[in-house]
Amino acid sequence: MIGAAVVIVGGGVTGLSAAWWLARDGVDVLVLDKGVIGYEASSRNGGGATHYQSPLFHEEQRLWPLMDELLGYPTEYRPERIVIAMNEDQMARYRRMQGILARLGYRAEEMDALEVSAAVPLAGTRHVGGMHIRTGGQANPQRTVQAYGWAAQDHGARIMQHVPVLGIEMARGRVVGVRTRDGVIGCDQLVVAAGPQSGVLLRGIGIDLPLAPARAEMIVTEAVPLMPLGGVDGNGLYGRQTLRGNLVYGGGWHEWLAELPLEGALPRPSSPVIRQIALRLAQMLPKVAHVRVIRSWAGIVENTPDGRPVLDRPAAPGNVTVATMSSVGFGLSPASGRAVRDLVVEGRCGFAEIGKLSLRRFEGLDPAWRQRLGWVTPMDEVAA
Repeated sequence: MIGAAVVIVGGGVTGLSAAWWLARDGVDVLVLDKGVIGYEASSRNGGGATHYQSPLFHEEQRLWPLMDELLGYPTEYRPERIVIAMNEDQMARYRRMQGILARLGYRAEEMDALEVSAAVPLAGTRHVGGMHIRTGGQANPQRTVQAYGWAAQDHGARIMQHVPVLGIEMARGRVVGVRTRDGVIGCDQLVVAAGPQSGVLLRGIGIDLPLAPARAEMIVTEAVPLMPLGGVDGNGLYGRQTLRGNLVYGGGWHEWLAELPLEGALPRPSSPVIRQIALRLAQMLPKVAHVRVIRSWAGIVENTPDGRPVLDRPAAPGNVTVATMSSVGFGLSPASGRAVRDLVVEGRCGFAEIGKLSLRRFEGLDPAWRQRLGWVTPMDEVAA
């Protein structure tokens, strides 16, 4: 029977980062993905790396400037961001963010409208100001997925694509492997980082992980002149300008989905989300309102009831680590991969207090939590 000391289900940035951290320590690790690694949300996001509300934030900020050297492959990481406020309500939110960052020891400087127009030439004058975040930054999601995968393999990790995991095998109260179409793949330790399908897999061994799948969409414009700083957010959008000059942006309403199958084709987009993204981008950067949208991307993300990740190693069965990042997996991936490594090898995270990310916080959760939050698309509610 094929197997590994650690099997990771899910070849997104979280699973690949965990594989790299484990493999560089000499752990025998195998990554399984139902399709191509990083094909969903991990390579189809805004590339942001500024998650100041996470207990992993300090490690995220420490690691990102080092990742190209550590991995040995380019991620196209670039530091700092500017967020543009289109009105006073948005400016008030950014000032609250500035206060949180200051308490954490990081700088963010308020900008008036003229300063924003000078720093972001494409923005014009239809804004009230902004904030220059002197930490964080952005990277290229496609490049980063490649870098994690290649670096993990350089250290001996194995990656198997187009291998859907259909179930988890147990014996004597412990996980002993995962079930695929071609048989069982054995393991001593299991990491479930399968994004929106993690809940379905874990339910089969009695672990309740509440998740709501949703489609997050991005638009890509034709190339425009490079801005001095590639990371510019605002107006409910997140994204960046690529090194070639394309604007890549998403944000806003999600198309909520019913529970997803473990294998087979995923549902195609059925909502006009990208039109609203394009409208808000033209409002934020009016000097490129004439630019054509040349393509769009859609990736399926998972969302927990409180919007925070789950990084946990439940007491039962004891050899399973749960890693679901609730839509913020890309930016936190250098730190989340290290946290998963710690949970697998040491049984606890050694560099940050992650107790608030445990599954225990969902004990007694209302079974109708999705309906209560309005995280249901009517067409999917009818189909279900």
